[in-house]
Amino acid sequence: MADPIKDTEAKMKKAIEVLKQRYAAVRTGRATPALVEHLQVEYYGSKVPLRQIASISVPEPRTISIQPFDKTAAKEIERAISASDLGVTPKNDGGIVRLNLPQLNEERRKELVKVVKKEAEEAKVVIRNLRREGIEGLKALKEAEDLTKKKEEDIQKMTDRESAETDKLLALKEKEIMEV
Repeated sequence: MADPIKDTEAKMKKAIEVLKQRYAAVRTGRATPALVEHLQVEYYGSKVPLRQIASISVPEPRTISIQPFDKTAAKEIERAISASDLGVTPKNDGGIVRLNLPQLNEERRKELVKVVKKEAEEAKVVIRNLRREGIEGLKALKEAEDLTKKKEEDIQKMTDRESAETDKLLALKEKEIMEV
């Protein structure tokens, strides 16, 4: 490990990016391609992400339109969506698969808030583990004691900053979910 601080910072930033991707996939009542683009579709004997075999668009606020590059894949796309946990029934309109997202009820919104809180807590655990690994990496270098303390403080500041970013993302997603 050449520089434990830069390595730790890069990993923490990656943890935040993963959290953003997971939040994008949480349904909030509005249609977004992120809801379906990572679905695995059986295509010629192998599983591939939906975004690799189809064009995904949002023609209306509550509608997702999926147009496969190969029209024969529409049935498999439909099957993958039905098997997913989206809770939406796909409609195959002659090669174009459409998803109409229903309005979320209050109970489902509260469940989604719990899910995003859990995701945020998992991200914070990852960040704290990265802090620990970074500090252990500093100790392994066995630099001068005062220099190591300064760098440990820098890692703690990064941890605090990324935890605050996680809280900010959580608050935004919670607000987005609870809006009617």
